[in-house]
Amino acid sequence: MKPILIAALLAAAPASAKVVSMTPQGFESTERATVKAPPAEVYRTLVDIAGWWDGAHSYSGDAANLSIDARPGGCWCERLTDGAIEHMRIVYAQPGAVLRAQGGLGPLQAEGVTGSLTYTIKPAAGGGSELTQTYVVGGYVRQGAEKLAPAVDGVMGQGFARLVSKLETGSPTAAKRAEPSR
Repeated sequence: MKPILIAALLAAAPASAKVVSMTPQGFESTERATVKAPPAEVYRTLVDIAGWWDGAHSYSGDAANLSIDARPGGCWCERLTDGAIEHMRIVYAQPGAVLRAQGGLGPLQAEGVTGSLTYTIKPAAGGGSELTQTYVVGGYVRQGAEKLAPAVDGVMGQGFARLVSKLETGSPTAAKRAEPSR
């Protein structure tokens, strides 16, 4: 990741972080929303990451270079002009229900950590879907999990808001951070 993008990531922590648990070695960040789209559409939109992820939070600066091969062993990858990056590896793919990837996003890739990012999709009462994003990160973080967690949570929250916006409006750019459903 370009140094300026790392700085932007570290400065991205919102005032209302959704870090639900933290230890010196790791943290869990969770987002939830109910959307009008049925589970199959939510899943299709989710795996079309280039359609909703913010290119500012990528190595290339362009979300069109991102892809998810939604099958066990598949790659959440990014093309670069002079190479490529594997951000995460898909470990569980159940269309319309679950997508789980393991790895460290952004600056976490250079730390001694691993992460498990899970999207769960369930039919909502009255139609639509309940969508949950949970990112659990653990291991050794040189600067401490308490410093990285809010920044990572901020970027993940923004990404989730863009996904929800894409599902609700057809555009990820109308995104505001989703309020948790409790």
